[in-house]
Amino acid sequence: MHSVGPDEEPRPDVSTAGAGALSQAVIEIEKHVSSAGWDQPAQLFALVPTDELLRAEPQLAAELGADDAAQPLTPVAQGELPGGMDDEHIADALARIEWPEGVSGCALVVERIVLPAPVESGLPDAESDAELARLAGSDPRRHEVRMVAGVLREGDRFGAVRLRTHDEDSAVLTGVDLVPTLCEVLSLTFEPSTGSSPAAGAGVDGSSDDEENRS
Repeated sequence: MHSVGPDEEPRPDVSTAGAGALSQAVIEIEKHVSSAGWDQPAQLFALVPTDELLRAEPQLAAELGADDAAQPLTPVAQGELPGGMDDEHIADALARIEWPEGVSGCALVVERIVLPAPVESGLPDAESDAELARLAGSDPRRHEVRMVAGVLREGDRFGAVRLRTHDEDSAVLTGVDLVPTLCEVLSLTFEPSTGSSPAAGAGVDGSSDDEENRS
């Protein structure tokens, strides 16, 4: 369960070129996913340097268009994550991923029910994430949100949050410290693992999110 402090004001990430590229990619992914509406499963994206992607697949230049081809990073959809939507299942799925060297970062999109911190701390003990989600979902003070967490291999992080009750692009919150737990879990996919090879499904397969919009 994640809390969003009512008085917190996320700080935009403009510290480095890498962080700027990450923030652009996260915002692009958030808009792309939001265009399909709510009640979607968790989705994973690889973030690939656009120039390297175009060198490997030059035919994508025409498909991406001038604006997207000029972006430093291109999000490549990896499909839905297997298992349930709760944090435990997502963490288990991500733990099996080891990205190839050509991937500079990744992003995860999830929908969640959040409560103000004082309300969440007052919830009774639950035996499972599913039970906790049920308790939160029945609370009238709940908020439904879509969270997008993005990380780079070098360590930069960025997040975006859209509230269902304020479903407008102008109301999306962004910041480097907005979704720290999801970013921390994502960053582990870039940690070297001893004696293991990249997991199946962790390649840069599928299409960019822009290609999906056109299909």
